[in-house]
Amino acid sequence: MEKKLIYTGKTKDVFALENGNCLLKFKDDCTGKDGVFDPGENSVGLTIDGVGDVNLRMSIYFFEKVNAAGIKTHYVNANLEDTTMEVLPAKVFGKGLEVICRYKAVGSFLRRYNDYCNEGDDLPAYVEMTFKNDEKGDPLVTKDGLVCLGVITEKQYDDIKKMTQDITKIVADDLKEKGLDMYDIKFEFGYDANGDVMLIDEIASGNMRVYKNGEYIDPMTLSKLFFA
Repeated sequence: MEKKLIYTGKTKDVFALENGNCLLKFKDDCTGKDGVFDPGENSVGLTIDGVGDVNLRMSIYFFEKVNAAGIKTHYVNANLEDTTMEVLPAKVFGKGLEVICRYKAVGSFLRRYNDYCNEGDDLPAYVEMTFKNDEKGDPLVTKDGLVCLGVITEKQYDDIKKMTQDITKIVADDLKEKGLDMYDIKFEFGYDANGDVMLIDEIASGNMRVYKNGEYIDPMTLSKLFFA
């Protein structure tokens, strides 16, 4: 099937397919700084052989679980031989919205609110959203802000929040069976031609903060443990 490059991303390239769907090509490029892998960085810092493959494998595993649970995603199928995933077309909210679900107080949540909580405090599947904007440090935005700016409708926001909590539980429960504790996870959502919300992008180790026996597990080690 013919494909046409429409977007070159940091860790994935996006192609348009003849059937109206899109093709994501997972790359071995990783975000980081000074040759050190860091999923929180906004620029490509290094290349790790095989990271595209393992990110695709984990995404296939969880997208199939999420689809089976009746939650709408963009996932259609994947080809491990050429590290690609066919997906439904979707529009992003605004210029891109990141959605974080938090089970524990760590990372930027702890930095913002440490007057009111301690590191590792339990959080009730707390959902927050940020605009994707490297220059502005991915600013936090509220439901009211998103609605009044015309980025999202109230229903879409409520759908995203529920879907985020439901998907997070699927991922966290699976990790728990492997003796791993998820502290937080980051998702991206888009919407189809009817305005219906769907999970897009990937579900990979670089998008989640996971601990084992109280010790942080870096994304590459997590991928190895997951498929051990």
